[in-house]
Amino acid sequence: MIQLITGGARSGKSSYAQQLALSLAEDPIYVATAKIWDDDFEARVKRHQQDRGPEWTNIEEQLYVSLLPLEGRVAVIDCVTLWLTNLFMQHKQDVDTALYSIQQEINALHKKNATIIIVTNEIGMGVHADTEIGRKFTDLQGWANQYIAQRAQKVVLMVSGIPVTIKS
Repeated sequence: MIQLITGGARSGKSSYAQQLALSLAEDPIYVATAKIWDDDFEARVKRHQQDRGPEWTNIEEQLYVSLLPLEGRVAVIDCVTLWLTNLFMQHKQDVDTALYSIQQEINALHKKNATIIIVTNEIGMGVHADTEIGRKFTDLQGWANQYIAQRAQKVVLMVSGIPVTIKS
């Protein structure tokens, strides 16, 4: 089962996803897709790790999340935006190839006997990117979100910390 949690920056997506996972399992998995690129981001990651308790199994995977041993478990994948960034860069900013890669990952996750809670961002709800690469990535993110939402059994939009179910 896939559940998608989407929304804008600081809308409460990750907190909601973690609370949901803890309501479903005593020992959830947290899959971090982030690549540490500077000291500020590293500090943010450490703060988030400290916020999660010892009941969490933390796994870092930047590209091939579907290869992780998630069967029979509840897992939070946080987040699609950073995961897509890694794929986008790996595929030399080729939107079609990066989109195909994330679709294959989602298809493989969909087949797992697991509860997968995926966190993503609605970056297209903000200001239009002023660079070509920014516009390409915004398109990629939007298409990836649509693909995941179509396969998800439940989709929740977070607005100012309030979960709004848009698909159940």
